[in-house]
Amino acid sequence: MAGLTAAALLVVGFLAYQASANAPADLRSGTKASTSTSPSASSPSSAPGAAGKPKADPSALPPRSGSGERVVYALADRRVWLVDEKNKVTRTFTVMPSTVDPAPGTYAVTSRSGAVRGSDGVQVEHVVRFTSVDGVTVGFSAAVDGSMASPDPTRRTGGVRMARADGDALWAFATINSTVVVIP
Repeated sequence: MAGLTAAALLVVGFLAYQASANAPADLRSGTKASTSTSPSASSPSSAPGAAGKPKADPSALPPRSGSGERVVYALADRRVWLVDEKNKVTRTFTVMPSTVDPAPGTYAVTSRSGAVRGSDGVQVEHVVRFTSVDGVTVGFSAAVDGSMASPDPTRRTGGVRMARADGDALWAFATINSTVVVIP
């Protein structure tokens, strides 16, 4: 019996060692890991093969993205940040951009709809519109079926899609006249 107990302890110890060796650095060091709803300014990690070049934290609020309470939409990163009046990110998430991009700049939420059919024919909810480009209205929305498929590149659409939970959060955050900052 003592032999089985010793063998079991060795196996558990080995598995614990493997788990700790493969755990992210923030878990090994005992620091709190960031989540998609509250990113932290943790030290950047190195990308594989980047020869020590630090990899930027994709959830960190970009510099020069305004100040005060706002929605920040980064076109290249395909990411949105909800930022409170103290410049603290309350939530960040990835999005699927539309085929029509707004120009970088500062906008205000102009209209909202609880549920409509998107310009691509998909039933959407929590539509938050903030500009139009050459007759195409641009805004955020979540597909009711939860999909975030790439839009048909041959159609001019303005719906920036997100997961339903993110759409719920944006809907609660971005009311009429709320600031939306679009960055490259």
